[in-house]
Amino acid sequence: MMRPGLMFKLSLLLAFIGVLASGSTGFYAYRANRAMLVGEAGRNLLTATELLGRRFSVAIDDMAADALVLASMPSSALVAQSSDDVKAKTDRARLAQVFSSFMLHHPGYLQARLISRDQFGLERIRFDRDGSGIVEVQGANLQEKGQFAYVFDTLALAPGHVYIGPITINRERGAHYAEGKPVLHLAAPVATPAGVVVGVVVLDVDLAVLLKLLRTDLPPDYEVYLANEWGDFLVHPDASQAFGFDKGRRVFMQDSFAATKPLFDRAQNSVLINGLANPEQALNAVLAFVKRPFGTSAGNRFIVLGLGKPLSGVLAGASLLGDQIVRMVLFSSVTALLLAILFARALTRPLQILTHAATHFFAETATEALPLKRTDEIGMLARCFDRMRREIRSQVDALHDKQHQLAYLANHDVLTSLPNRMMFMQRLDAAVQDATANGERLAVLFVDLDRFKQINDQFGHSFGDTVLVAVAHRLQQVISRGHTVARLGGDEFVVLVEGAYSSDSATDLAAKIVQALDSELPVEGRQVAVGASVGISEFPQDGVSGRDLLLHADTAMYVAKSKGRGFWQRYGDLSGEQRVKTAYEMTIADENERPLYHARSAAR
Repeated sequence: MMRPGLMFKLSLLLAFIGVLASGSTGFYAYRANRAMLVGEAGRNLLTATELLGRRFSVAIDDMAADALVLASMPSSALVAQSSDDVKAKTDRARLAQVFSSFMLHHPGYLQARLISRDQFGLERIRFDRDGSGIVEVQGANLQEKGQFAYVFDTLALAPGHVYIGPITINRERGAHYAEGKPVLHLAAPVATPAGVVVGVVVLDVDLAVLLKLLRTDLPPDYEVYLANEWGDFLVHPDASQAFGFDKGRRVFMQDSFAATKPLFDRAQNSVLINGLANPEQALNAVLAFVKRPFGTSAGNRFIVLGLGKPLSGVLAGASLLGDQIVRMVLFSSVTALLLAILFARALTRPLQILTHAATHFFAETATEALPLKRTDEIGMLARCFDRMRREIRSQVDALHDKQHQLAYLANHDVLTSLPNRMMFMQRLDAAVQDATANGERLAVLFVDLDRFKQINDQFGHSFGDTVLVAVAHRLQQVISRGHTVARLGGDEFVVLVEGAYSSDSATDLAAKIVQALDSELPVEGRQVAVGASVGISEFPQDGVSGRDLLLHADTAMYVAKSKGRGFWQRYGDLSGEQRVKTAYEMTIADENERPLYHARSAAR
């Protein structure tokens, strides 16, 4: 009986090794691809969570600014002091119109109230939202609210500060549509010109409406989590887990997701949980959590916001790649078996090269070149392997490109490619900090187009968009390097003047902008003159924060526009009476002619 020879044994051995190598390569590639996709999805999810957290904080700050606007109105102090003369009644009627306008323009506000310090915190003005619209509560239906924290804590604050209460279920009786809903109380003290606090303005915010506005551009399969600084769930995909403290039991985020405990211990600011690597922490999901301050006026308080994405959606691409890998492994196994039988000795070295390349699949450079130029099966196997490697790397590059695109879109205006409001405010705040530290000065120019509405109405929105692009280009030609020009939204632009700066340079630049935009622009074969009005605020005399500088520049622009078209105005040249009058006119202006500043800011 003839025994098998060495060639036969070696052929079988090489065939076995080839099959094993192909299978392990496919399995490793499949596992590595799954881990890569989950890791990339986690980083993208963490970025989305951080952006959502920033939006939440900005929204809280904008609503706090609304409360300050109402509290700082002169008529608020008069009405809070409960005077019965004719002027006080007129002031109350006018102030009630302002409160009503706030409710109409902010669907997230459930209540807007002016509460007096006297008579145990009696409500002077109160507007509630119910199923049919806005309701003004008057007379005997006004209630005493002095026992609530949002009243007595706010009365203890200095003018200009804002009370931000915890997010709770509203259990106040007679609260109309707000009763039984998750709400956030924001309040600001109302003071007389002498600085005596005589009342508070309270805004009740609907948490559900706020979250709905914030997650408008999130994919529908994302799950949202929100917890307060103690870890109580305020928002949870399972509604029974939210506001447990209101139901007699407390459900904590750090108990449900142990990995989030460092967030509440202030040891970390973000946590990423991978359901593929830690199924006990996040079953069949990828979760990202970030800690964000609970508004700039809330001290050290914070919230923890989380987003979750199903693991099945993340690994959809890996499943398709797995099918390709299975077919590739089967093909390479059959090829290895045939080649092992025919060329056992000749295949030893090429197979070693392929095995080494497979075990170093994600290496940047291969130690030895693959036999791609061979015309036999080994060359085909090498080319298929190389093509699979390039395909996976191209997928990774595509994911990185999309991430960069998202980061760019988050900071730039889509139409004009100028910095948007978020990026401008970041630069403005940084410039204010640098100027404060170095004793320097800077200026903010608020540019509003004069004839854009007529152009838009006459030629259409598409032509109007082209005009805005031409205006942005013209502004970039006028503005020197080192300064920042941004688009806030609509036909509003803003310029940050830094560096070697003087008051004359700001006014000269404003004059150049007015002159440049008053000149005709070539747009789609037409010559268009849009014109502009410019408001100027300067640091530090007109404000010591980015928000104040932008608001005062807007106020100055409003005065410039009231003079006619093509004027500029410095905020510092306005008298105190002009400033108060302009702020009041901006607040009560008609929606179609001059939207409220805070309403426009939220829309941007």
